[in-house]
Amino acid sequence: MDDSSLKALLERLPVFWWEADEPWQVRKTGGGAFADPGMARRFLDRIRTEVPRPERPPGGGHWQTRFDGRTFDVSWPVDDGGAHGRTRGLAVEVDAHPDIPTGHAAFARLVNLAPAAAFIRDRDGRYLWANHAYAHLYGTVPEELIGKRIEDFDAPAEAEQFRSLDQEILTRGAPVRHTLDYRRPDGSAGQAVGHRFPVRENARTCVAGIYVDITDHLRAMVQRQEAEDNLRALRDHSGLPCALLSANGRVVRASAAAAELFGLSLPDLVGRRAHTLLAPEPGLDRLHRRWNALIARRTRRVEVSALLVDAQGRQRRTQLHLTTVGHGGARAQHVWAVVTHESLPHEAHPSLTAAQVRILSLLAAGSSNGDIAASLKLSRQTVDYHLSRLRDLLGADTRPALVARAYVLGILAPRAWPPRSATATHPLSTA
Repeated sequence: MDDSSLKALLERLPVFWWEADEPWQVRKTGGGAFADPGMARRFLDRIRTEVPRPERPPGGGHWQTRFDGRTFDVSWPVDDGGAHGRTRGLAVEVDAHPDIPTGHAAFARLVNLAPAAAFIRDRDGRYLWANHAYAHLYGTVPEELIGKRIEDFDAPAEAEQFRSLDQEILTRGAPVRHTLDYRRPDGSAGQAVGHRFPVRENARTCVAGIYVDITDHLRAMVQRQEAEDNLRALRDHSGLPCALLSANGRVVRASAAAAELFGLSLPDLVGRRAHTLLAPEPGLDRLHRRWNALIARRTRRVEVSALLVDAQGRQRRTQLHLTTVGHGGARAQHVWAVVTHESLPHEAHPSLTAAQVRILSLLAAGSSNGDIAASLKLSRQTVDYHLSRLRDLLGADTRPALVARAYVLGILAPRAWPPRSATATHPLSTA
């Protein structure tokens, strides 16, 4: 195959030729069947496996083989008297569509089974090649598109738009990025984004394109934006103190009500570590354990009593609702914290014992001193002493004032009956 014009012709056809020394030392290859040299080498390896003895090829030197989903007629050796002791082989792809642009065979192979829709059209709007994803947009297969024109598949208005885009490519001679509106197979409106670019085939300029349907992506983006807008409106206008916390407990976002609760400006609250907003109390260990369970995704929601402290050092008892955000990953990345049922802010007071809190809950239920003593198996004098001590600690002179202060300061849970401690774990707990 020393004739340069013949070699040039074969470069534009779905043909592969080779020359090899004995035994199987390939010296020259060519043709337009394989744009990738690596694929050409793998094809020759296939031929070697089918021809273990070159002097006795199958089928008298002519047979068919399948390679990379394609069928080839193989002739080897082509003649008996090769120059310099070389043998010559020829493989011709059968059923190759004559309109497929062989010069861009690598492009076609790359995107033929890709989810991106791709095509090549001539300047008259006739399809020279299309992949399965593109044909699927029209509810058909590539073979039904080849040789047809734009108007055979698209409505007049859309066909005119696509022809105009093709003409823009042919005129500019350079790639152009486009976002297209089109009608999906189910009749709904769709959008696709991609590039069109000129390709040169058989001394003529054609238009190639590759597009990705972004309709579902855009719809998801719109839904996400709507959800974020709704969440922002809820955060900013509900009046609830709430904040988005990172896994390490830092405030990422917060509502104006949350900043007001702590007596801080919103910029001062964002970025702050959450533990600096909690007053020290025995219940902190339990809150820390439940926070770790949230971050480890052992639970998604937690409701717990918490004693918050503001910028002036005043404390208030609240209910803290914690919910993880998202489902992906072994660990939660963010947690929404919402504060409800706030007590009035107050100066820090000495912690009460379990017996004192129990006495307050029985007092709030209407029990007399004698009833309290009998219920707790204490002497009347001991109950009198605790009540006197509680009046001093809470700054209340009478029994009704003592009960009121217990609720105002968040010592007793405002939503529970019979009365119980605000820090109790179980709704029916009286401790």
